[in-house]
Amino acid sequence: MVPVLLAASVLAGCSSLKEDDKTATWSPNKIYAEAKDELNSGAYDKAIPLLEKLEGRAAGTPLAQQAQLDRAYAHYKAGDKAQALVALDRFIKLHPSSPALDYALYLKGIVNFNDDLGMFSWVTRQDLSERDQKAAKESFESFRDLVGRFPDSRYTPDAKARMTYIVNSLAQYEVHVARYYYSRGAYVAAINRAQSALNDYRDVPALEEALFLLMRSYDELGMAQLRDDTRRVLQQNYPKSQYLSGDQKQGAPWYKFW
Repeated sequence: MVPVLLAASVLAGCSSLKEDDKTATWSPNKIYAEAKDELNSGAYDKAIPLLEKLEGRAAGTPLAQQAQLDRAYAHYKAGDKAQALVALDRFIKLHPSSPALDYALYLKGIVNFNDDLGMFSWVTRQDLSERDQKAAKESFESFRDLVGRFPDSRYTPDAKARMTYIVNSLAQYEVHVARYYYSRGAYVAAINRAQSALNDYRDVPALEEALFLLMRSYDELGMAQLRDDTRRVLQQNYPKSQYLSGDQKQGAPWYKFW
């Protein structure tokens, strides 16, 4: 009797699974329409499984490719950066000649660009330059790939603007570290990081403070000639610098334009 009951239980379970899959009789187009409705309403947790089903049922078609991109977007909007990047990397690898490749590269850049500051970043006033820059560099690479391969893409102008922002952020990161070392009396380390910013970047806001930190660090080490040389460079490039006037009131962070 037990085997019969077990078999009945298994059959009942299979029947339940079939009944629970409301998409079993849906066409790929209907699944996509439902998934888009869920995306548009912000129900990303409901859209993702629908898009996964669509990928399987429409395999090898443009609709399956669209489902992959939409699923990556849904993961991103749901806050699952890792899964979004996995989906995008898979799409880029499998569809190198897709008409939507420019969008895939753009979305990959956006996912890293918007790496979460954390729920309470507005309390600590933490800025982008104070975090690890790995995500920023990966974002820059995706945008650079997009701009290089698809100069006429509709996403290219925005990608270029974000690349400028990222470069500013990376330079400010070096200055942030230099400022940290200077505040702790590690003047040689501060000099090295300030020089890194000056050597690696051009025409970004952070270089003004980099020169100031360099000048002050030389002064603390008693290196008068280098201090004076740096001051002349600061004065030549930033004649109205607040650092030269001694007015160093801290305003809003430079990156808040985005």
